[in-house]
Amino acid sequence: MTQKQFYDWQTMGGSKDVSALVQSLEDREISWCMFGGLAVNHWAEEPMATADVDLFIVTKQLEAAVEAFQSLGFSREEFTHSVNLKGQSKVSIQITTAEFYQEFPSRSVPADVHGMLMRVASVEDTLAQKIAAFTDSSRRPSKRQKDIADISRLLELHPHLQQLIPAEVLSKLIF
Repeated sequence: MTQKQFYDWQTMGGSKDVSALVQSLEDREISWCMFGGLAVNHWAEEPMATADVDLFIVTKQLEAAVEAFQSLGFSREEFTHSVNLKGQSKVSIQITTAEFYQEFPSRSVPADVHGMLMRVASVEDTLAQKIAAFTDSSRRPSKRQKDIADISRLLELHPHLQQLIPAEVLSKLIF
């Protein structure tokens, strides 16, 4: 079974939704990148299944991108700091609007994640996002546990990143 087949099995055909999003963004030359679990899967040694797709689209291009996604059949739901989309699969797509991510696309890299070509946040930005998520006490405890596990996964392959981790986060990691 290929990585893409495994991803499709886990998400009930998620690669079709993700690939359609990526193609739409690339066709329109929109500045964007994936972060979160998909980015960690690129930078870590062992990928983990995730049905969440977290991405950032530069603010001035966000509305055009979301309208393009809706024309592809995605439904749209807006929240305070995100626009969420749902396609045909179990994949949950969250486009963040937080200013924190504004520079991520300029530092992103092309990557093959689960057999899909996409742009992912740099390893440093991926780590910064996971640290921010872990230290956000308003997040569910289960999400924060996954964030600390993702930080650990990143350090396994990129130990030089340890110097970028605040002491209060570093103390939560097992070495």
